[in-house]
Amino acid sequence: MFTNKESKGGLKSISPKTSFIFGLIAGLLIVCSIGFFILLAVYLDNKNDAGPSANINTNVNQQAGQPSAEANLAKNLKKITKDNHLRGDLNAKVVMVEFSDLQCPYCSRAHDTLKQLVDNYDGDVAWVYKHFPLDSLHPYARKAAEASECANDQGKFWEFIDELYANQSSITLEYLSTVATQLDLNINEFNNCVTSNKYANKVNDDYQEGTSVGVTGTPGIYVNDQLIKGAMPYENFKQVIDSML
Repeated sequence: MFTNKESKGGLKSISPKTSFIFGLIAGLLIVCSIGFFILLAVYLDNKNDAGPSANINTNVNQQAGQPSAEANLAKNLKKITKDNHLRGDLNAKVVMVEFSDLQCPYCSRAHDTLKQLVDNYDGDVAWVYKHFPLDSLHPYARKAAEASECANDQGKFWEFIDELYANQSSITLEYLSTVATQLDLNINEFNNCVTSNKYANKVNDDYQEGTSVGVTGTPGIYVNDQLIKGAMPYENFKQVIDSML
């Protein structure tokens, strides 16, 4: 055991220069530790915020001659026909295939953007709408999708979903009938169609197709063979489209 005299002598034997170096190293370690935990907290916060319907702007440009993973998955997209929900020319040079959820707020934003693109490109761009209801987040999205197909039976698909996207906070089962009435649909036929689950398989088929091409959240939009995730601004879509024309 050291005596008090020996202990004091040991401490005195450390030079001021050595003490300074030890202090500097200790300080650096403390700063690095604090920085690590700050970065970890920021990472975890960002990760938690990015839900399946988060507004994610994805850069899909690829180097020439190197097809993207999305380009390979795009081969699983079904052939577009006149039976699809189509805005624009079936033979347009650029076709946007959207997988969407009628209760998703980002989809509402994208809906207006895609409508504007079709109008502004005057025949060069077409838009195909498909269903991708996120049941865990939006309790009425699937039934709203089925109801839109019932509205399509009476020639009012686009008018019906336009109304739902403009009034998402109002969507309930009762509101679906309210919109049908506003659009002058035969309400008995519409309600019977909705309650019979006539288009449950159709909506599920769209969802499965979306999954097969890499869609995990909404909106998921293929612009020809490039997948864009989230409600991109108009200019971002324009850049991608212009590169294809």
